[in-house]
Amino acid sequence: MFNQTERRTDKDIAGTDQTQSAGCDIDVHALARMRAEGAAHTVLDIREPAELAICSIGHSVSMPMQEVPQSVETLPRGHPLVVVCHHGVRSAMVADFLRNCGFDNAWNLAGGIDAWARLVEPGMPRY
Repeated sequence: MFNQTERRTDKDIAGTDQTQSAGCDIDVHALARMRAEGAAHTVLDIREPAELAICSIGHSVSMPMQEVPQSVETLPRGHPLVVVCHHGVRSAMVADFLRNCGFDNAWNLAGGIDAWARLVEPGMPRY
C-alpha cells in the first residue's frame, strides 16, 4: 500500500535544513518543544509491537503501519499528527499517504525514534 517517496533537501517546520520526504517533516526538537509547551498534537507510532516493547515516546498512539489505511477515519485532523517509526522512512511513507487522504496536519518525525532517543531522551533504549 505504501511506496517509498522521493527524498529532497528543504527546510522543516522548525527552520533547519535536513533531508526530508516529498511530504512534511518535523524534527525532534520541534516536537519536544510542542510537548513541553503543552501544544495539542498526537504522536502516531507505526512501529511493530516488538519495536514498541523496546522504547516509545510517552502518550503516543500505537498503530502498526499496515493498519493505518483501514483506520484512517479514527485519526485526529484538528491538530498536528506526528508519525514516527524507527528512522523516519516508514513514517515518511505513512505521513505522505495521510496527506494524500486529506490530512494536512500529518508530519513525519525526521530521524524517527532513534533521533528522539539520541537527541531528546538520551536514556531511552535504542535498537
